[in-house]
Amino acid sequence: MHIVIAGGHGKIALLLAEAATRRGDTVDGLVRNPDHAGAVAAAGARPVVLDLENTTPDALAALLDGADAAVFAAGAGPGSGVARKYTVDRDGSVLLATAAERAGARRFVQISSMGAGQPPAAGADEVWAAYLDAKSQAEQDLRGRDLDWTILRPGRLVDTPGTGAVTLSRPPVGRGDIPRADVAAVVTELLHTPATAGATLELVTGATPFVDAVAQTVN
Repeated sequence: MHIVIAGGHGKIALLLAEAATRRGDTVDGLVRNPDHAGAVAAAGARPVVLDLENTTPDALAALLDGADAAVFAAGAGPGSGVARKYTVDRDGSVLLATAAERAGARRFVQISSMGAGQPPAAGADEVWAAYLDAKSQAEQDLRGRDLDWTILRPGRLVDTPGTGAVTLSRPPVGRGDIPRADVAAVVTELLHTPATAGATLELVTGATPFVDAVAQTVN
């Protein structure tokens, strides 16, 4: 499988590139900063320099030509303000989905967030509220696409080693932590399980091996 990852230098994206290439997939990692190309290459992916905030659907579709799948793993990141939550977390996903449709890359996994699809808690920080709203809008856009999409909402991301055991199901799962390595493992498995298309799934650490957990979510 040929996979294109938007946000290719992110922590999950680099772990995903490693997991997918170990499986035999070919991976392209889209990065905004050319200085990040070395880390993407070290993870086994081909770095492609592209700024999602300053490109067009046609230009991105050209890069997706021949790809089987796209993964939206980009994010404005900590320290960014309200505006970039929308230009990256929402508009970047919309752009990638539009390009995937044009290029015929039908498999699409969107990494969203636990809490998306619901109003933020009363008194929530405005940047966090904007982030959840942007993720919610990106999810809603994707649901109307002619793509084999799956939306994954991880819980609180941590950098501890992956356990390989998760709780994965349709909402609500309940709050919890999840190592980024386990998110990457689940995304890799979802990409190769097309019967999960059309599902919105939430993910936290649990007791079920991730391969079994993905199989149990099949429509």
